[in-house]
Amino acid sequence: MATLRLPVALPFAVEPLLATLRRHAVPGHERHDAPVGAHCIAIRTSRGSAYAAAKLRPDAEEVILRVDATHRSDIEEVEAAVRRWLDLDTDPALVDAAFASDAVLAPLVRARPGLRVLGSTDWFTTAVGTVLGQQVSVGAAATFAGRLVAAFGDDAPGGLRCSPTPQRLVSLDQEELRATIGTTRSRARTVHELARAACDGLDPESASFGRDLLALPGIGPWTVDYLALRTGDPDAYPAGDLVLRRALGAETTREATALAAQWRPWRAYAVAHLWAHATSDPAP
Repeated sequence: MATLRLPVALPFAVEPLLATLRRHAVPGHERHDAPVGAHCIAIRTSRGSAYAAAKLRPDAEEVILRVDATHRSDIEEVEAAVRRWLDLDTDPALVDAAFASDAVLAPLVRARPGLRVLGSTDWFTTAVGTVLGQQVSVGAAATFAGRLVAAFGDDAPGGLRCSPTPQRLVSLDQEELRATIGTTRSRARTVHELARAACDGLDPESASFGRDLLALPGIGPWTVDYLALRTGDPDAYPAGDLVLRRALGAETTREATALAAQWRPWRAYAVAHLWAHATSDPAP
């Protein structure tokens, strides 16, 4: 077990990030420890797998990361994945300053300075979770993903499991996939086709990634935009998101898009603030 100290630029809004991690935690793949402010996740690496436990403390200039990897040479790879996942490399002062005079966002920034956007340790895992989260609650999506991990994932250190690979999912019959997850046939088909596309070279680094995703059955603009947000695009904006539209008081996707024009190129952070505000109890 290795212990790393990951530098973080302040301010760092820890509590909202922990709350988001807790809500999105996939059973068997992640574990949340609220009393100590830690979140654990299984990560598939180039040579095997790893267990990563990140401890987040308010006002701390570092995240304490404990890593147990099947191959010690993968620790650097795990560190990079965790930094992306927790959005530790953003410049919070730059983002917060962009919203300082905005009538909608300025009060939210004052309430949660240094808010990060939850990222991803693996784009395919996040893409599958996003598909399973279409038109259901966050909790239901986590339950579906947990069933997938339990049935078709791989053991990792720390008693957790890595999510299944595209190769594993594409080898399954769609009806078996549907029955195991407990989702609809159309959703199971989308997961299967997403896995096939990933096996065929679907790549988030490609300029055509969004178009390639949209070409798959069951994937629309919300899925593409939300996945872009989770995989590091600071200007990603899922305008069709119902919670976002309610937070803005927007009746349509077009209206939500127009209201966000002044937040470029940081619309993902605007979304994070609006989501955090909408789900907080009590709201600031």
